[in-house]
Amino acid sequence: MGIEYRRFDLSKISELQHVQRLIDEDLSEPYSVYVYRYFLNQWPELCYLAISPTEPQPIGCIVCKAEEHRGARLRGYIGMLAVTKEYRKRGIAKRLVGIAIEQMRKMGCDEIMLEAEVENQAALRLYEGMGFIRVKRMFRYYLNQGDAFKLILPVTEKSCIRSTFLLQPETEVL
Repeated sequence: MGIEYRRFDLSKISELQHVQRLIDEDLSEPYSVYVYRYFLNQWPELCYLAISPTEPQPIGCIVCKAEEHRGARLRGYIGMLAVTKEYRKRGIAKRLVGIAIEQMRKMGCDEIMLEAEVENQAALRLYEGMGFIRVKRMFRYYLNQGDAFKLILPVTEKSCIRSTFLLQPETEVL
């Protein structure tokens, strides 16, 4: 039996605890319960778990959102991705990202954005291998003073046009 991928279940408090555990173990940023609730309550359809039949708890998760960006496009955002160390290099992270991207496309996202630590070569390889493009380096972005790259995956043509040019001028009423 293989890994099962399914949506986060908002009705199970234990799943929130599992997501917190996975993220806290892997990511350099500490997140409060309010950050998790912000994502998981508003966009449960963009939060997925990876479950192994041999483990009692989820072994991976991805937490995302989708919002209007500058009034011109719908932007998906990958906020958190984590896979337990023992299960890495098996394609689990790639599968979670793929599922999230597909769901964001179905929702009509024009682009998908994320930040990754400059030092996290595995994450950069994963995302760039899936078509994400580095668009900006942000200095001392993280609490540990580490730099980050902002990466974007263009999904529609709108993603390649500056927001300013996508906005419709307001019609003047005489």
